[in-house]
Amino acid sequence: MKRNQLYINLFILLTILLGLYYLFPTYQYYQSGWLKKDVTEMTENELRKKQSIESKTIKLGLDLLGGMHLILEVDKSQLEAKDAQDAVDRALEVIRNRIDQFGVSEPDIRKQGDNRIVVELPGLRDRERAKNLIGSTALLEFNLVREVDELGAVLDKMDLVLSKKIRTGKEITFKDTSAAMQNNLTSLIQETPKKAVADTGATGEKDITKIFQGTETDTAGGESQEISVQKPFSSLLVQFSGYRRDELRILDRNLPKVKALLEDSDILNTIPDGNRFAFSNEAEEFNGIRYWSLYLLKSKSELTGAFLKDARATVGQGDFTANQPEVSMELDSEGARIFSRVTGANIKKRLAIVLDGKVYSAPEIQNKIPNGQARITGSKNLNEAKDLAIVLRAGALPAPVNIIEERTVGPSLGQDSIRQGVISIAIGFAFVVIFMIFYYRMSGLIAILALGLNITFLLAFMAALHATLTLPGIAGIMLTIGMAVDANVLIYERIREELNAGKTVRSAIENGFKRVFLTIFDSNLTTLITAIILYQFGTGPIRGFAVSLSIGLIISMYTALVITRQIFNLITQRKELKTLSI
Repeated sequence: MKRNQLYINLFILLTILLGLYYLFPTYQYYQSGWLKKDVTEMTENELRKKQSIESKTIKLGLDLLGGMHLILEVDKSQLEAKDAQDAVDRALEVIRNRIDQFGVSEPDIRKQGDNRIVVELPGLRDRERAKNLIGSTALLEFNLVREVDELGAVLDKMDLVLSKKIRTGKEITFKDTSAAMQNNLTSLIQETPKKAVADTGATGEKDITKIFQGTETDTAGGESQEISVQKPFSSLLVQFSGYRRDELRILDRNLPKVKALLEDSDILNTIPDGNRFAFSNEAEEFNGIRYWSLYLLKSKSELTGAFLKDARATVGQGDFTANQPEVSMELDSEGARIFSRVTGANIKKRLAIVLDGKVYSAPEIQNKIPNGQARITGSKNLNEAKDLAIVLRAGALPAPVNIIEERTVGPSLGQDSIRQGVISIAIGFAFVVIFMIFYYRMSGLIAILALGLNITFLLAFMAALHATLTLPGIAGIMLTIGMAVDANVLIYERIREELNAGKTVRSAIENGFKRVFLTIFDSNLTTLITAIILYQFGTGPIRGFAVSLSIGLIISMYTALVITRQIFNLITQRKELKTLSI
């Protein structure tokens, strides 16, 4: 008997030590001030230490920590009926992978209806960065850049067709006839240099078919740019001294014009099959002149992101990329084989790295690359390079996603919720302490000790499971406190009955615990089943309530039936008590 008591005591001591062990990282994390400190302000060592400890803490939900709530809609309009069926499920998995790598603590990502995804990101501060990370389709392609003679032939055809349309007064038609495009065309006309625009009628309305009449000289980097009716499209391009002729440059102010003209159906027909134009992902500057690059690419990709094995943000070491952020990519064995063949067959040609239809870089192939290594340059900073690496590793979305609802919970609101939650638990606990001591005297103190261990074990269990604490979760803790006290009340009332029946103290305690076991077990079991159903079919807040309630129910049975009884055993085993303060 004594040996059994020793084992029980050791087991209780072990659970207490484990509880403190699992709770310590949470205490350390929230006392360190890391919660309020911006990640970008931390050193590499601080960030590594924070992430290590954070992985062992109780996570706070959106309503406590603040953050973002997004509802995304998957655009399945361009997908085939085989592909559209599981597009949302595939998009859900890709978005989850991206956010997991982004480092948000305990995000909530779930499907809603047939084509929507709900994303909750607790503690997130950089909203735009997160939106770009989630919304990027991340379709990676490697496309060969067409050479100068091929590009020149296409430009000549485009100039010929557009010049004829302007001289004959034929309308320029566009694929997109939406109000947004019409507004764009209006601004296109208004922004055209005065010499290149003809007024028609007393109203002063501009005729879009005459936007290229007249000439204007625009000096850019020592080069002369003439806007003329003879070469209307080419005149919107500029050539900088020392730059390649197979890469077209467009002044920033001319970009809307070029984009609009590339929508004209007749101009699109001049582009040979198997070719397409693509713009650079960002504008660049040369001697203070802001410009965009335009490439004529082979439509069919030589390689896609499907063969990507890994992508990491690094800092460039080359002559032109020294100290510049970039993304180093590694292809899998099949991708490396294809890349080796493509680079070997196209030496001295350019291979564009295209992401979501935009060219990030287009380096010239110097020699055969057998190891499947490639780089993407052009990121503005290291964070942008890291995000690009994340979306590449997570894979491309099966279809574009649109953000149709966005809500932000400020951190100050979250702090208020935490403070109010802690106050509510403290007040509830205080009332329970007063009642138990007043009504059950010394035995009430034993119940309070067990209740304190109950809360400790509950929080430690949540930390061990990496569970998320929400406002509904705090409500679940409050309910757990009430149910734990209820179990002690049942036990104590049964002990009182045994004492009133003339039983000894030790016998009354033993019979009291024995006879009340099934009652406590049945009531907790039915509540536990309800909590499991709530977790299975509920959404985020309801799940938070169900998690804390389920864990609390199991622990309250342990503290009430094991720890409380063992404390009574320790009190009565040394000497036979005549009375019990209950």
